[in-house]
Amino acid sequence: MSPLIRLTASFIALMMAMGIGRFALTPQMPHLLSEGQIDLTGAGLIAAANYLGYFVGAVDSIFARSHHHIKARLYGGLWLCVLLTLGSYWAHGFWPHLLLRFGTGVASAWALVMITSLSQPLAIAAGRPRLGALVFAGPGLGIFLTGLLALGSNLMGQNSGTLWLVYGGVALVMLLAILPFLPKPSASGTPVVGQTDAGRNGSIAHLCWIYVLYGLGYIIPATFLSQMASAQFQGAWQADLFWPCFGLAAAIGVVVVSLRRHHPHTTRRWLMTTLWLQAAGVFACLLGSGWGLALGVLLCGTPFLACMMLVMKRLRDVAPHGYPRSTGLLTASFAIGQLGGPLLASVSSHLSGGLQPALVIAGTGLLVAGAMLLRPATAVSQQPSARVREPVLAA
Repeated sequence: MSPLIRLTASFIALMMAMGIGRFALTPQMPHLLSEGQIDLTGAGLIAAANYLGYFVGAVDSIFARSHHHIKARLYGGLWLCVLLTLGSYWAHGFWPHLLLRFGTGVASAWALVMITSLSQPLAIAAGRPRLGALVFAGPGLGIFLTGLLALGSNLMGQNSGTLWLVYGGVALVMLLAILPFLPKPSASGTPVVGQTDAGRNGSIAHLCWIYVLYGLGYIIPATFLSQMASAQFQGAWQADLFWPCFGLAAAIGVVVVSLRRHHPHTTRRWLMTTLWLQAAGVFACLLGSGWGLALGVLLCGTPFLACMMLVMKRLRDVAPHGYPRSTGLLTASFAIGQLGGPLLASVSSHLSGGLQPALVIAGTGLLVAGAMLLRPATAVSQQPSARVREPVLAA
C-alpha cells in the first residue's frame, strides 16, 4: 500500500483522536457552564483530569515495545476516543464528565504516541519526511472541525448532549474510514537504541523545564478560549468562531515550520520566537475585548503545534542518542505543565472569580521558557551510525 495513503490515514487519526477525543471539551465548556452542570472551578478540575489521563497514557506508551503492545494501544486508543465521546451524551454533572475526560486523555495519548511511532519512520523510509511532519497538522484541523460542528450545533439551538453525539458520530465515521489503511507495526516492534551516551543531563533537563513552562502556558487559553469568547460576546454566535480559527491557525503553523530548512541554531531561534509569540497571545487575552481574544487566537494558535515539533527537533540536536528515554522525560514534563494549568485556573477562579491571575502566570511562564533558550544547551556530537529514528511524543 502506498505510504501516502497510510500517512493520510495517520493524519485523519490524529484529527479524530486529538481534535475530538482530547480537545472537544473546549467548545463544550460554555454549554456545560450555562446548563449548570459545572462551575468554572469544576471546569478547571475536569480539564486537569483530561491532562492527567494524557500523562498516564503517554508514560504507559513508553513501555510498549512489542508489536502486539503497540497495536493494542493504537486501536484501543482510537476506539476508546469514539466510545467515550459517545458515552458523554449520557453524562451529567461534575464526576461523570471528570471520569470520561480522564479516559479520553489516556486514549488520545495512546493514539498519538502510536500513530507517531508508526508514521514518522514510514515517511522517512519513503523519502517524504515533510509529509511525516504534516501528519501533526491533524490535531489543528481536528480542532477546526470541532469548532465548526459546535458553531452549527449552537446556531440550531442544540445542547451539549446533542453535540457530544455529533462529535461521537463524526469520530466513528472517520475511524471506520481509516481502519484498513493505518500503518502496521512490524513484528520486530519499535527500534531501541542503547541508553549509554543519552545526551548530557543538563541539556535534557534544560528542555524539560522549558516544556513544563510551555505546557503550563499554552493550556489555559487552549482550554478556556471558548468560554472567554462566550463571556465576551454574551453567548452570541460570533464566540463560536474563535475555537475553529485557533485550530486552523495551528495547522498553518505546522505547514510553515515543516517547510523551513533544519539547522540546530535556527531551530533554537524559531523555538524561542514561538514561545514568546504565545506569551504575547496569552497577555492579549487579558485586554478584555473581542480584538484581544482575536489577537490571542492568532498569536497562541499559530505557534501551538509548531512549537511542539521544534521542541522535539531541538531534543534530537542536544541528545541524539537514547532518544526514547529522553522523549519520555519530555512527555512527562509537558504533561505536568498541562496538568498544572487547569489547576491554576481553578485556584484563580476560586480566589478572584476569573482567569486573569492564571493568564498572567501562564504568559510569564512562556516568557521565561523563551528566555531559557538565550543560553543554548550544548549539543552532543552526533554519530551517524548510531542515529536511529524514534517515535516523537508530543502534544
